[in-house]
Amino acid sequence: MSHYPVVPASHYAAAPTMEYAGVRLEQLTQSHAPDLAEVVSAGSLHEAWFATTPSAQQMESNIAQRLAWQAAGTMAPFAIIDTSTGRAVGATTYLNIDAAHRRVEIGSTFLAVSAQGTGINPAAKHLLLRRAFDDLGCYSVAFCTHWHNEASRAAIARLGAKQDGVLRNHKYDPVTGTLRDTVVFSILPHEWPAVRTQLESRLRRHGRIN
Repeated sequence: MSHYPVVPASHYAAAPTMEYAGVRLEQLTQSHAPDLAEVVSAGSLHEAWFATTPSAQQMESNIAQRLAWQAAGTMAPFAIIDTSTGRAVGATTYLNIDAAHRRVEIGSTFLAVSAQGTGINPAAKHLLLRRAFDDLGCYSVAFCTHWHNEASRAAIARLGAKQDGVLRNHKYDPVTGTLRDTVVFSILPHEWPAVRTQLESRLRRHGRIN
């Protein structure tokens, strides 16, 4: 493992500005709340029972919670910016950060319905994975989703992530009174070059890179 970069633990929870293929990831702040509230309202994203997307009314408190987790070193929260408009079209994070074992999870992501299928999501994933493997030297990047979120499971598999397994009765949702089975996927360092090539191929099809 000596070829991996030596990175201070505090870097894992940092959210530096990164830009690629018409997408910019930047530190999430309360200044993004109006755009993100509009995003979730326009697409009714918060109504999916198997997801935890905040409503427009919850957006400011949700951002505050993400920033608190960042201060605790367990999350790096980003706003997803469409550089053609300069507006936030979604949010994403590294969460459940385990710097000691060089592991992060990519999740707590939501994206405007109007931005879906445009290449913005693969560009954001390219940026997050590139930082995780090339800058932070992660040994593993995880993706977790609800068993019933079939669209999310398909999207994660399309990235090239491998399914590790299913955590049965993993979480209880007091709002719906249901237990969640969590599907766990991961990408490992030796898989990153192929995943990167696949993402870049998708971005070419969307006309985001040459």
